[in-house]
Amino acid sequence: MKNLIIKSGLIFIFFNTLFLNAIEIGDSVPIFEAIDSNGKKWSSDQFKNKKGILLFFYPAAMTGGCTKQACAYRDDLDIWKKKNFEVIGISGDQVENLSLFAKSEKIPFTLLSDPMGKVAKLFNVPTSKGGKIERFVNGDRYTLERGITTKRSTFLISKNGKLLFKNERANAAMDSAHVLKFVEENK
Repeated sequence: MKNLIIKSGLIFIFFNTLFLNAIEIGDSVPIFEAIDSNGKKWSSDQFKNKKGILLFFYPAAMTGGCTKQACAYRDDLDIWKKKNFEVIGISGDQVENLSLFAKSEKIPFTLLSDPMGKVAKLFNVPTSKGGKIERFVNGDRYTLERGITTKRSTFLISKNGKLLFKNERANAAMDSAHVLKFVEENK
């Protein structure tokens, strides 16, 4: 019984500590950086006071739900541009995976590589171990590796760097529509 109480207390402390650093609605979002699908350094600072950022974390490039999510943002991209938001997808995938993903699905927005989970940690997005998957693109076989797997989560950041919206249980196919509805209702 004593061990159970101690273990319960440690679990409570662990989870309490885990969520103490979460960015909440209205908080300033720290500048974050990662490498994009072209192998170039990307920084959120470039949009400060210019555009908002729609940042969506997805588990793995070229998987069913993640492809639906990215393609929904691709299909709604003109709407996001008119609303002055830059769409950014991020996962634990290697840069090469993201380049292949962008090319095969005609994704015109930035995809970021976060294989160590540094950006995920900043946003308190849960991660698990990475993995490998095999995919065929135009008849060629590719092995795609990711350092970590993130939980699907979405964040909307204002052009002045404040968190406007977060969804830690995003529905892949409906994510873009869901966040657009929030934007429309909160103009």
